Amino acid sequence: MAKEIFMPKLSSTMETGTLLQWFKEEGDSVDIGEPLFEIMTDKINIEVESYDEGILLKRYFGEDDQVPVNHVIGYIGTEGEAVPQEAPGVSGSEQEEDAPAEASTAAQPAEASTAQTLADGEKPRATPAARHLARTEGIELREVQGSGPNGRVHKKDVTAHTEGSPAEAKATPLARKVAAGEGVDLSTVQGSGANGKVVKQDVISAKRTTVPAADTSTRKKMSGMRKVIAERMVQSKQTAPHVTMTSEIDMTKVKELRASLLPIVEKQTGFRLSYTEILMKATAAALARHPEINVSLEGDEIVQHGHVHLGLAVAVADGLMVPVIKDVLAKGLAELTQDAKEISQRARENKLLPDQMKGSTFTISNVGMYAVDMFTPVINQPESAILGVGRMQDKPVAVNGALEIRPMMTLSLSFDHRVIDGAPAAAFLTELKDILENPYELLV
Repeated sequence: MAKEIFMPKLSSTMETGTLLQWFKEEGDSVDIGEPLFEIMTDKINIEVESYDEGILLKRYFGEDDQVPVNHVIGYIGTEGEAVPQEAPGVSGSEQEEDAPAEASTAAQPAEASTAQTLADGEKPRATPAARHLARTEGIELREVQGSGPNGRVHKKDVTAHTEGSPAEAKATPLARKVAAGEGVDLSTVQGSGANGKVVKQDVISAKRTTVPAADTSTRKKMSGMRKVIAERMVQSKQTAPHVTMTSEIDMTKVKELRASLLPIVEKQTGFRLSYTEILMKATAAALARHPEINVSLEGDEIVQHGHVHLGLAVAVADGLMVPVIKDVLAKGLAELTQDAKEISQRARENKLLPDQMKGSTFTISNVGMYAVDMFTPVINQPESAILGVGRMQDKPVAVNGALEIRPMMTLSLSFDHRVIDGAPAAAFLTELKDILENPYELLV
C-alpha cells in the first residue's frame, strides 16, 4: 500500500512550510533515511528524510509552494501502484467525484442552470477532476460555466469550454497572471510546456525580447527567506519605536588581549579568536549588570530574562539568519569562539536545527569587516534591543592631553522605547564601553 508523504510540523507555532526543492523525481527509488525534499519555515532550511522505501509515485507540489502542515504532498509505494491524482486533504465539498447532473438540471439550457456570481476572491465550486483538467489545460475556472448544483463545475464543463475556445492559447494559470501583469499577448508566446502549453518562464522570456537592448534589468521571484525577513523587518519598525544611541570605543586593549590569547584559543579549539567573541563576552557582562536591557515585551508584560542568550546575525545566500548562542555569560572565550564559529558555519550551510534559531534575548550585528563606520540596526523581535558593530580604524584622539593614533570602533545600540528608556540604555552602553576599554576584567 502506498505511503503518504506529509509536510512535517517542526514547531508548535508552524502552520505552513515552503517547499524549496525535491531531491527525487517521480519514478525514482527512495531508501529509508535518504533526503527526499527541502522545506523552509521561520527562516530555517531543513532537508526532510524519507521514513519509507519504494518508488516516488507522486509529487503534488513544486518549488516555492506553501503547504499547510500535515498536508499530503506525495506518495511512496511500489511501481505502478495507484494513488490520487490530486493532493488529499481538501474540503469535503471538493472531494466529491463527478456525478451525473440531476435530470431536471440536464434538461435545462446551460445558461439557465449555471448562472452564478462570484464575489472578488471567491473560489469557484468545482470537482477535483475539473480542477485538475483546468490546471492541465491552463483554463481559468471562473470562465467556465458549471452544470452542477449551484453552478458547480464538472470535468465535462471544462472539456466543453476548451472545445468551444480552440483559438485561445494554452497556458498555466500562473503564466496567464504574469502575462496580464506584464501586458504580454499570450497568442504571440511560444509555449515550452507539455503539448506546447505556455508556462511562466515563456512569458518572462517573451517580455524580455521586447525590452530595448540598453535595458539590462532582471527579475527574480522573492525567495521564502527574503519574504520572512521582509515581513519581520516591517513588523519590527511598525510596532517598536526605535531609538539609536552610538558610542566610540578605544579598542587598544582589546587588540592587545586578542593578540595574547590567539595562540592559546587556537591550540584549544582549532579556531582563531575574533573580536566578535570578545564583543559577545563583554556584551553579556554588561547585560548582567543592566538586566533592564535584557528584556522582551510579551503582550502587556515585560519579561526580564535571567540568562543571556545572544543572537548573532550571519549573512547567508539571499538573506540573513540569526543563530543563538546560549548562556554566553557562563562561557569562556575559548568555548565562545568554538560555539560562534561552528554555529555560524551551520547557518551558512543551511544546517541549523530549530532549537539553534530560538530563545535569544539580545542580538549583535557586526559589519566590522566592511567599510561601515556605524549604522542603525533593526530590533530582532521579541527582543527589545540590538547592538550594531562598525569597523575598527585608526584615528587621532586626545589621550591625557596629547594627540595619539588609536584603533577606534563605533557601537550603535537600537532599543524599543516602549520598554527601555533613554537613561538605562545610555548607562548600558557606557558600561559596555568601560568593559571594552578595560577588557582584562573579563578573564577574572
